[in-house]
Amino acid sequence: MNHQKTVRPFGWRDKVGYMIGNVANDFTFIFASLFLTVFYTDVLGINAGLVGTMFLLSRIVDAFTDTAMGRIADKTKATKNGKFRPWLLRACGPVALASFLMYQTFTVNSSMTVRVIYMFVTYLLWGSICYTAINIPYGSMASLMSTEADDRASLSTFRGVGSLIPQVFVGVVMPMFLYTTLEDGTKIANAQMFPVIALVLSILAAVCYIICYFMCTERVKPTAGSEAVSFKDTVKAMMGNRALIGLAIVYICFLGAQMLNQTINNYIFKDYFANTMGLTIMNAVGIAPALILAPLAVPLTRKFGKKEIGIFASITGASAFGFLFVARTSNMWLYVAVSIIGLLGFGLFNLIIWAFVSDVIDEQEVKTHVREDGTIYAVCSFARKLGQAIASALGGWSLALIGYVEGSTVGQTTEVMNGIYNIATAVPTVLYLIVGLTLLFVYPLGKKKVLENAAILKVRKGE
Repeated sequence: MNHQKTVRPFGWRDKVGYMIGNVANDFTFIFASLFLTVFYTDVLGINAGLVGTMFLLSRIVDAFTDTAMGRIADKTKATKNGKFRPWLLRACGPVALASFLMYQTFTVNSSMTVRVIYMFVTYLLWGSICYTAINIPYGSMASLMSTEADDRASLSTFRGVGSLIPQVFVGVVMPMFLYTTLEDGTKIANAQMFPVIALVLSILAAVCYIICYFMCTERVKPTAGSEAVSFKDTVKAMMGNRALIGLAIVYICFLGAQMLNQTINNYIFKDYFANTMGLTIMNAVGIAPALILAPLAVPLTRKFGKKEIGIFASITGASAFGFLFVARTSNMWLYVAVSIIGLLGFGLFNLIIWAFVSDVIDEQEVKTHVREDGTIYAVCSFARKLGQAIASALGGWSLALIGYVEGSTVGQTTEVMNGIYNIATAVPTVLYLIVGLTLLFVYPLGKKKVLENAAILKVRKGE
């Protein structure tokens, strides 16, 4: 790759623009992560186990659509506006419409078959096709905005900060409208509000994608000849990339723990603590670690390394949720406080995790002399989606296993509520431990190796 001489230097405009791109991503993604399971179980009345199975099956589809989109993005010739950037305009409308369609309630009085078919079709349309078509080019774009390690770390940090705005808007404000309290104090989902909120978030997402397009610049040209590599050779090379395999495992478990926590929190506050205001408080206070750590992300990664910070984060998360599992507290405030401590390390990890992808792309280029940003990002995207699906499947299956009653207006039994607590604490503990062990023993790109790869690529490019 060679720098274009006439393009403006990398700067704040790129960082803010890239941040707004993730605001767009997470308006629909976080809404689905937090409330889609609730919509399916409590509004459409679909069995939680079936919902979990749907999430997992959709990831099988993603194994093909993500990889295909990565190859399409890699093989598409760069235009004057960039290689990946034009996809933001091409796909922003479809992904917004697909997200809106998921939350429609006109099938509520239809047969269960119709409701299940509608669930499968609209979720696959959004998650496996439209979201894939925009998220993979968006993520791949970062490696073509700059080749400097600090610039990439800052893009990852700003991307992480970009997720905080939807977390506040969706996670803090929306629960106030999505739940209704009955006379006996029982909390139920407000079916009429789901389509309204989905429409607002879809429009906001489309607008933010367009802003991202105009603020960001790809200033690195793809290596000549890289588009001619066969898919078979790509798969063979990636299977031998220990860093990619390790990062895929990290993504699966990290996102699994994160998404499970977000999904089950709806049930633990609604049913176990009987206080949905606790969910609002948890989501509001939960963003504090990321806000506090955001200015420190680049200096800390420069000093300690991304892998090393990830190991610390996993230990912190596993310890906090392990404590909650053993303590089995009925005090909502203690639960919130300890959860936030556990999320402190992962707040920093979440800010830098996107920079891991660029490091893996560099590792692949060092080994093969070919740069395949879109394809490698697609593998990482699939791993992230698989982690989300595993979390959703585990959540749905576990709720079904413990006897959760969908749409109940009389509350859940004590056994069900205790089961919800176990799911919310034990599963994240195990998944965070796996993240730490994978980073320690499988993922090879510590601080020293990342710097070595960057130096090798600079020599090759004559910089």
